Amino acid sequence: MLQTPSGGAGSGTAAADSGLMSIGVVLNALRDEFPEVTISKIRFLESEGLIEPQRTPSGYRKFSAHDVERLGHVLRMQRDHYLPLKVIREHLDALERGEPVRLPSVGRQRDSGEGEPLGDLFGEPEAPTAARVGRAELLAAAEIGEQELEEWESYGLIAPLPDGVYDAEAVTVAALVVELGRFGIEPRHLRAMKAAAERDAGLVDQVVAPLRRHRNPQTRAHAEARTKELAGLTVKLHAALVQTALGVRLP
Repeated sequence: MLQTPSGGAGSGTAAADSGLMSIGVVLNALRDEFPEVTISKIRFLESEGLIEPQRTPSGYRKFSAHDVERLGHVLRMQRDHYLPLKVIREHLDALERGEPVRLPSVGRQRDSGEGEPLGDLFGEPEAPTAARVGRAELLAAAEIGEQELEEWESYGLIAPLPDGVYDAEAVTVAALVVELGRFGIEPRHLRAMKAAAERDAGLVDQVVAPLRRHRNPQTRAHAEARTKELAGLTVKLHAALVQTALGVRLP
């Protein structure tokens, strides 16, 4: 659960005294659950109409506890469900109007981190839908521009589907490319990782291909589950090998 501080230093103290918080205090309140959140991310979500903080006469943002709670919902739905911002905004607005709504699904769902699935928090979708995001939604989610996305596509790190949209995993790839960039690792440096991933995928495909071609429909249906299982093992092995090579152990 998000903790909204009741005090702080400087402008944060003044904000808390009036029941409002500065953007810095909000950032600290969110970072326990969302360590990747930044001030620019909060400002971006405001520009997209997800929150509407008050402004002081000098133009500083002041956030209420409701703003912080709403931000938490937005970040959680982005992280765990890969929902486009437009869908998140419409969903939260409907909730605040007291309308009975279900959480749509456009990506894979994860646990909320406290043992309670998000489906239990917001309602299960009636039926899963394709995990697709448009180009504009991908740019917004990754907080990048067209030029950056075009560069990543030129290196094969991200590729649109035949109909021009992207699968939900592209959002994850984009976010990781951004994070690595903060350490000076450029997209061109990641081509080797992309090539390695394609080799791993080829190995998994060799194992699963006979199942996909099998005459028995149940065996063919089992191919997807086997693919996911092998993909998970491959990812774990890759992580273990990297940690071994670096002599570190991740938590």
